[in-house]
Amino acid sequence: MNLNLKDKVVIVTGGAKGIGKAIAVALAEEGAIPVIVGRKQEDNNKAKAEIEQLGGRALCVEAELTNPEASKKAVEETLAIFGRIDAVVNNAGYNDGVGLEGGDYEGFVNSLHKNVVHYYLMVHHALDALKKSKGSILNISSKTAVTGQGGTSGYAASNGARNALTREWAVELLPYSIRVNAIIVAECATPQYDTWIQSLDNPEETLRKITDRIPLEHRMTTAEEIAHTAVFLLSEKSSHTTGQLLYVDGGYVHLDRALIRE
Repeated sequence: MNLNLKDKVVIVTGGAKGIGKAIAVALAEEGAIPVIVGRKQEDNNKAKAEIEQLGGRALCVEAELTNPEASKKAVEETLAIFGRIDAVVNNAGYNDGVGLEGGDYEGFVNSLHKNVVHYYLMVHHALDALKKSKGSILNISSKTAVTGQGGTSGYAASNGARNALTREWAVELLPYSIRVNAIIVAECATPQYDTWIQSLDNPEETLRKITDRIPLEHRMTTAEEIAHTAVFLLSEKSSHTTGQLLYVDGGYVHLDRALIRE
């Protein structure tokens, strides 16, 4: 299926690894030009090289998104080279474990900067370009905003904000035909997730318990499965879809998690 994404310029934050990289690769495979925004240029360049090996094009922008000026810089560099922005994928973030009992003011506010403030700033600075292109916005969010997790107030609050901003922006941007949607991720196999699992006392047993609670096939969602939904939502094939929170999670959130492996 031709998604009509050829030569579309799409900013992807956190595009060098995990879900962001999978989205960048999937966009390139559809002929789009992902702009990989990440904090380490070495990682950005590796992702770019992989895309180029597949015959695609990409741009790298080094940006520490906890710095409020970095989002503006990323947008300006993109416009300086391509003169347009067709979509923004807000993906960068980190489950930093800033809880209520063990956290503090500084940690909580820093978590918001890591996980949601740059979502707002990236779209704010890209908005004029998105108006011209009648573009699309995709926010990657987490089930922690819906289910809770414990010990991660900053990250959970940020994801609640991501979900709310998705609906708020969808309303505000209706006059410009800019669509805004979110993908809600639950248990997805990424390098960051694997690092967390390996930090536990019994990683294999913990992973088995987690996958046993995922109703569909009792397995983790792959980053590629998130990416496939992302490119659809960014394409003209979803031209009348806006304000939606799509759960790509094997039924984890909404099906009965009391289901056990047969």
